[in-house]
Amino acid sequence: MDNNKVEPEDEMDIEQADDDDQFEDIDEDDDSSGEDDDDSSEEEEEGGVVLGGGGEGKQTKKQKLAKIKAEMKSKSKPADDSSASTSKKKDKSKKKAYLPGMLIAEGESLICDESAYTTLHTFTTSAPCLSFDIIRPDGGGNDRTTFPLTSYLVSGTQAQRSHANNLIVMKLSNVYKTKPKGSDDELSDDESDGGDEEDDAMTKKPELVAALVPHHGCVNRLKFRFVGERPLVATWSELGKVSIWDIGVPLRVLDNGEHLQDYIKSKEKPKPLFTFKGHRGEGFALDWSPTMPGVLASGDNTKFIHIWRPHESGWLVDQRPFSAHTASVEDIQWSRSEQHVFASCSVDKSIRIWDARSPPNKGSMLCRPDAHAKDINVISWNGKDPFLASGGDDCALKVWDLRSFSSATVDPVAEFSHHHKGPICSVEWSPHESSVLASAGEDDQVAIWDLALEKDAEEEGGGNDEDEAAVPPQLLFIHQGQQDIKEVHWHDQIPGVLFTTSATGFNVLKPVNL
Repeated sequence: MDNNKVEPEDEMDIEQADDDDQFEDIDEDDDSSGEDDDDSSEEEEEGGVVLGGGGEGKQTKKQKLAKIKAEMKSKSKPADDSSASTSKKKDKSKKKAYLPGMLIAEGESLICDESAYTTLHTFTTSAPCLSFDIIRPDGGGNDRTTFPLTSYLVSGTQAQRSHANNLIVMKLSNVYKTKPKGSDDELSDDESDGGDEEDDAMTKKPELVAALVPHHGCVNRLKFRFVGERPLVATWSELGKVSIWDIGVPLRVLDNGEHLQDYIKSKEKPKPLFTFKGHRGEGFALDWSPTMPGVLASGDNTKFIHIWRPHESGWLVDQRPFSAHTASVEDIQWSRSEQHVFASCSVDKSIRIWDARSPPNKGSMLCRPDAHAKDINVISWNGKDPFLASGGDDCALKVWDLRSFSSATVDPVAEFSHHHKGPICSVEWSPHESSVLASAGEDDQVAIWDLALEKDAEEEGGGNDEDEAAVPPQLLFIHQGQQDIKEVHWHDQIPGVLFTTSATGFNVLKPVNL
């Protein structure tokens, strides 16, 4: 995989001194594009159309196979907009399910089915972000379902000039339910339970505020973690440095407009708490331990992994690298339950399980060689079950049972090799449903899977829809509309809500079937 970087053609630099240049507008996916907020630029039409939908199938919420619904409309007159694909046809309008890779015939166009989402919004920063993380816990409580929603994020930019990069600490608030175009004004029973406060929010725009932290070099990847009460961010720079930052000050000012303006005007430039320059090149693999506060692992493109341990003066980094891989280390994931245990994947096509207590030259305990046919880009450790998900350049998504991982020839317990049409660049298990995971690929789609689902016998016997037959029964949902998607993350405190980043901005979404 080519380091996951994008090549923006017309990239704008983020300027710390000018709050107006930090962000483009937030798109509500409605027609009200005539009014702009003072701190946003002109909205892009549709904000990058996002496609999603709820499919046909069994009439239970969890087993109802949801996927994109795209209206392929036949029009009697060609559209004035050159971006629309239309032609003269006499046939009546017909809805068909669109799957990635399907050809769009002349006279057909893709239409977003907004009824497939509980909420769907887009927002963009002035430079694309390869990586981001959700700041949690955020003090808002767990299992939040009441709208409007509020979330805190931190992301890292890929600006054209190395010195123009930043960490962006963001607060996204007033995220309301998406109201599909043409729907009735009357709210459903479950929507009306929120009272007048929720009704008022339906008419307002989402709000985005941010504080910048200058970062030297493009941020290849970042990971957030509270260590005690300190909100810390670890970053991998394209310059080959790994740094740890305390973002407490920029995070606090987001909740007070006056303090935020003071922070911006002061041009404050927080410095990293600690920087490690011992890697032999740049990298992407990075993860905080969830069981050992302050412990970090970082892996580089020259195959080496270093373990960081907190110390009174900062961090102690073992100069002896874990080095059993023979090519670039692409991702690292600590076990969610076992201390000292972490996994890694590599361009050498292997997945390794390590014990951080062992000497680095003996730390690799288990290995599955040739786990994929090509480079393995990403892995995700299930938080509740002994499963590890992996995605690679071979477009395959695989799930491994770690209880049988001791065999070098063990097969995955689940494999989806034909759905994604491009390398998989992000995968993450849901923190709320242990059988659900999301995958994102260079085919510009996010797929949501539920491994607990099986094909219904009645559907199998009576289905004659060619598109439906091509869909794995475990596929819950497909989300599209962005270009060069890089990462997808679930919100730990808001069930069913996901965030994505891409070359064309961020999406926040919640499918109706989650």
